[in-house]
Amino acid sequence: MRRQCDRTRARAPWACGIGLMLSSAASALSSAVSAELPHAPPPAVWPDTFLARVEALALLETFKDELLTHDSATATLEHWCDVHQLASPASIIAERMPLEKPLAPEHRRELRIGRAESVRYRRVRLRCGPMVLSEADNWYVPARLTTEMNRQLDHSDAPFGKVVQELHFQRRTLSSELLWRPLSEGWEMMPAVAGNPAAALVIPHALLEHRALLTLADGTPISEVVETYTSDILAFPVSLPQP
Repeated sequence: MRRQCDRTRARAPWACGIGLMLSSAASALSSAVSAELPHAPPPAVWPDTFLARVEALALLETFKDELLTHDSATATLEHWCDVHQLASPASIIAERMPLEKPLAPEHRRELRIGRAESVRYRRVRLRCGPMVLSEADNWYVPARLTTEMNRQLDHSDAPFGKVVQELHFQRRTLSSELLWRPLSEGWEMMPAVAGNPAAALVIPHALLEHRALLTLADGTPISEVVETYTSDILAFPVSLPQP
């Protein structure tokens, strides 16, 4: 910029000063915007070794057990995010997605609603900082919630579990399935293979699927959810002994 000013100073002295001012302002604005935008940390790289696969399986089973033994998936995700330092603060927000998905007749029976009774659908990505830990389909019965709860679900990024926590709901798991198994079936009966410490373990996006009913204390269903938990639940550096 300064070289260009030297060449044009004689013809238009004022242009040089204005150009430098605009350039400086643009640079300052770019720096300010960059400082405000959240940046995702570089992805954690797990080595493709037998020991790393065992640890990944143990973590998946631990996470699965946490979901099975707690009523709130949101609280479980926040605790997991905090313990594994995935983001600070470890707070879950629900990024709503503008989709519609009809509720199957058998699911209406599970929710104990008739064919004409109103049911709403909410598709969200549950984020902790830059990490998308879960993608969830949620069908809920608005008549069994308060007016304020329905308003928040329609217009905010609050997770369902936080919005309805005053109902002291309970979670009943309908199915739980690991979508990725780091070790092949029967691995415990086979000789351990060292693997390749220099290669990265390929972890698929979808790791675990849960389907559950959320009910009131008297057993009345308020919501049915299908949750797919992603590879971001393992997005922290693995600590393994060096060979």
